[in-house]
Amino acid sequence: MAEIRPPAEVRYADELAAVAGADTAARPPGWKLSPRAVETYVMGSEAPVGGVAITPKYVGDRGLVQVAIATLASDRALMLIGEPGTAKSWLAEHLAAAISGTSALVVQGTAGTSEEHVKYSWNYAMLLADGPSERALVPSPVLRAMREGQCVRFEEVTRTTSEIQDSLISLLSEKQIAIPELGVQVAAQRGFNLIATANTRDRGVNEMSSALKRRFNFVTVPVVADLEQELAIVTRREAELRGDYQVGMAPPAELARVLVTMFQELRAGVTKDGKTKVKAPTSTLSTAEAISVLFQSGILAHGFGTGAVGAGELARTLVGALAKDGPDDLVVLREYAETVARTRPGTWKQLHAAVRDATGGKKRKTDEP
Repeated sequence: MAEIRPPAEVRYADELAAVAGADTAARPPGWKLSPRAVETYVMGSEAPVGGVAITPKYVGDRGLVQVAIATLASDRALMLIGEPGTAKSWLAEHLAAAISGTSALVVQGTAGTSEEHVKYSWNYAMLLADGPSERALVPSPVLRAMREGQCVRFEEVTRTTSEIQDSLISLLSEKQIAIPELGVQVAAQRGFNLIATANTRDRGVNEMSSALKRRFNFVTVPVVADLEQELAIVTRREAELRGDYQVGMAPPAELARVLVTMFQELRAGVTKDGKTKVKAPTSTLSTAEAISVLFQSGILAHGFGTGAVGAGELARTLVGALAKDGPDDLVVLREYAETVARTRPGTWKQLHAAVRDATGGKKRKTDEP
């Protein structure tokens, strides 16, 4: 059976192999590719490399990616920070895959993340039977990365407690983990580094200390502001998901444009022409959310409609996306439909009617049939 979501190094194995085969530049110790080759893999290439098309994994500022790569070649850890849904984890995964050949070494930060997730734990059956031994040791992804000289990802650092964050300070400073039960210290091999992510909008945030911040080089991954750029990201990623799940047909290009335009206007609180102010929802209308809405609309059309994605499916999916933080955001959606979508032609007017129906709004006398 096929995996639901193969890791980057599996999904893009052909591209990684092609880039590596053409890579003649010097590689930092422990790296699978040179910094320039990592950039080519992440940003894509206009011309095929070794007969293989290299697709862009991240669409955005090339300089941002270059700084991130340069950081990982130094003794500083990398912190990718920004609003939810700006592809921080996606970028971290592809950086790890290109540099170390694997993106599987990852710690997911939560309120329940313990020091065992960061350092090591024990197989207690073996521990009781034989005492502390290398066989009984269960290394964390961080410890494995240090031993093997690879990159480890630490997702959502600011969701962990201050004690866990403090444990990273000595780890990143000393580049070693002590295992007193075995009387050894594991020192990081060349190639080891840590790629962390943190959201600027998260209700579970624990602010990082200044001491921890100094161990990182911060790279801010911005919200995509350019309409055409975000539209390209959304349509390409939606097409990939649709292919993976073998669901339905491509949504109309105009419908995708309407969705991305709406998300950008709601995020900004004003229409593109600057003439109409709109309320911004509390929900995060990220690029990732737009991809999900468009993809889910296609599933609705495929399973319960004619197969063609229309304004009705889009409106119903939008309701689900905006209902996460309560009914107030649905009011924002209805107001946007009445003040903005209703005044625009074609697909916009269809969306207005569909949102009105999906949110239980009543038809007004001034509404067109």
